[in-house]
Amino acid sequence: MSRHDGRSADQLRTLRVERPYFGSAPGRVLVQAGNTTIFCSASVSEDLPPWKKAQENPTGWVSAEYNMLPGSTAPRKSRRADGRGTEIQRLIGRSLRAVIDFKALGPRMITVDCDVLQADGGTRTLAITGGFIALVDALHEVEDPTFEPKNVFTESVAAVSVGIVDGVPVLDLDYPEDHDAGVDMNAVMTGTGNLIEVQGTAEREIFCRQQLNELLDLAESGIAQLTQMQRDTLGDRWPMDTSSKS
Repeated sequence: MSRHDGRSADQLRTLRVERPYFGSAPGRVLVQAGNTTIFCSASVSEDLPPWKKAQENPTGWVSAEYNMLPGSTAPRKSRRADGRGTEIQRLIGRSLRAVIDFKALGPRMITVDCDVLQADGGTRTLAITGGFIALVDALHEVEDPTFEPKNVFTESVAAVSVGIVDGVPVLDLDYPEDHDAGVDMNAVMTGTGNLIEVQGTAEREIFCRQQLNELLDLAESGIAQLTQMQRDTLGDRWPMDTSSKS
């Protein structure tokens, strides 16, 4: 299959990472997949949410906020909160929390902010992939000699979109492909290939179990590449392998 941008069906968009990016947050990274560009930052607070403080032995928490800046799309995107943005930030938060040991995190609140500077498809998945990098960096800046940031992570997490375009399963859809896709799916997975969340929809045509399997295989191959990018980016900050943890 020849895609409109020349990629093969199983090829990710070109990835770019700038880290640390501008700002004062301890974790900050600019991530790009093709033309989709997102600034992910992570901030650490010793002040827990009230519902956490009320627990007998409160542990930490991770939350996320997602926003598309007005100039990220044409026409201009309103700054007003909407249901789509709320749903996406909940997905980002769930995905990041899935790989966190809250006891090891301790009584700390981590907020990951994902601001879309340019949207060309796959913003929610790239926000998860970049948000993980920002989260790791933020925890490495905690000023506590007894705190070991690598112990906080049980796994790594990344996400990617897949879909069926013109009858062919493809990886990492940009906006034109997402707009025309018969089937659209987002997959969130750990670096070892375990599933965290799958969101799949028959946009214009129904799909069978075999096609679902093909899409998941494509997603797994994409996640493996994204995980390698995260590992290369973080270097010696990469969380320890799950196999080395008790």
